[in-house]
Amino acid sequence: MRRDRSAAGTDAVVVGGGIGGLVAAWELTRRGMRVVVLEASERAGGPVRGGAFESLPAVPVDLGAESFAVRGGAVERLAEELGLPVEAPATLGAWGFAAGRAFPLPAAGVLGIPSRPWAADVRRAVGWPGAFRGTLDRVLPRGVADLGDLGALVRSRMGRRITDRLVSAVAAGVHSAPLDRLDVDAVAPGLRAAFERTGSLSAAVATLRAAAPPGAAVRGIDGGVHALVDELVGRLDVRTSHRVTDIGPDGGWVVTAATPDGPVVFRAARLVVATAGAAPLLVRRWPGQPGPRPGTQEVPSPSPELPVPDPGADIWLAALLVAAPELDAAPRGTGMLVAAGDDLRLGGRDQAPVRAKALTHATAKWPWLARRVRDAAGPGMHVVRLSYGRIGEPGREPTREEAVRDASALLGTDLTGRLRGFVTQRWEGALPPPTPTYRAQVQHFLDVARGVPGLAVTGGWVAGTGLAAIVAQAREAAAVVASADATADPALPHLDDKM
Repeated sequence: MRRDRSAAGTDAVVVGGGIGGLVAAWELTRRGMRVVVLEASERAGGPVRGGAFESLPAVPVDLGAESFAVRGGAVERLAEELGLPVEAPATLGAWGFAAGRAFPLPAAGVLGIPSRPWAADVRRAVGWPGAFRGTLDRVLPRGVADLGDLGALVRSRMGRRITDRLVSAVAAGVHSAPLDRLDVDAVAPGLRAAFERTGSLSAAVATLRAAAPPGAAVRGIDGGVHALVDELVGRLDVRTSHRVTDIGPDGGWVVTAATPDGPVVFRAARLVVATAGAAPLLVRRWPGQPGPRPGTQEVPSPSPELPVPDPGADIWLAALLVAAPELDAAPRGTGMLVAAGDDLRLGGRDQAPVRAKALTHATAKWPWLARRVRDAAGPGMHVVRLSYGRIGEPGREPTREEAVRDASALLGTDLTGRLRGFVTQRWEGALPPPTPTYRAQVQHFLDVARGVPGLAVTGGWVAGTGLAAIVAQAREAAAVVASADATADPALPHLDDKM
């Protein structure tokens, strides 16, 4: 028997309790609406989640996103509204590993693309031949550019060494995808336009960096970024273990959710879809798709499996608590990114290669975490995070032994026998694939959704990677749906005409 919540006085239903859905619900609540958030899993927050070591339960550790970009100020404003202190990371810099060498990552770049290819830190990373080839970007004709993907663009302007050693480590590491799967506009907004203005890729990077706010490009939260989720969940009506099974119009929106106690129905004038999992329900409801917009190339009608034609990477994160006073000196700065395909080994060629794609020396990067670990466990204790998984690679949980071996190799410090705590977290398809195909399919879906009264769409699957993008887009989506005419029938006749 279904239980109907139409009498609960709900103004809006948010489907999906990730950070995008929570922020959209928070914005609607701030506008005076009564909102309910439906989350299919047992825990809200999506890839923004915290945990703790059994041996150090009083110290919170981010097991997902651990920082956010300062651009736009959206996340900082949210933290201020929630009363959470924002903290800058230590200014130690990060390292890269490529072609069998570890090196500090050049400072003046975007996704590993240098603004000054002849700079000393670039020469250290790619050698004199690589720096010389990259410098040719300034004199190459504007037409010498392959805009097919990020890797093709950098390779055509700056050559293979900068592409394979710097951009592969940074861009492919951040987005967990090969360079040929990274759409330029998706991963580096404004870069293509800046290149078209300047005629040089390095000049375009310099332009983007000059427009960026001063100081560190990222910030964190004292207590962990997951504190954002904890605060939002504490202030909102979030229903976990509520898997939405049907969405339809009926003088508003009718949302059916399966729960451990049976199906429940929610009725509201406004609906926010904050998870890709609910999109097929709307596609089946309105299979007709709009035609191409003027001046754009027609995109084939998506299938009922929209909007995930290409699943994101299966990511495993491993956090290690180690007793290693040698790490007090932060030998690899705040962490390290490993170029795809590199074979880094510790102790000779008979040792298994490192599988991790990135390492964060968390206690070197975040002063708040270093203080808490020192106070709780004493000096010489450190937290290290390892990330595993790229698009196209089979996901596999790292073992304790494998994680210790990988951390030892990347940090240049033998950590065997020093592990004091270990925790892993899996994120299945958490990062949307920033490919042209995916972006086109999502845009096609959004073109339909914008024409439906009382409906908004948000979340990382449409906003892209990063808290800054998701939070800003979620607030915009909430503002749009809040101002919409909620008395209109969502079943628009012109959608049927497009079938």
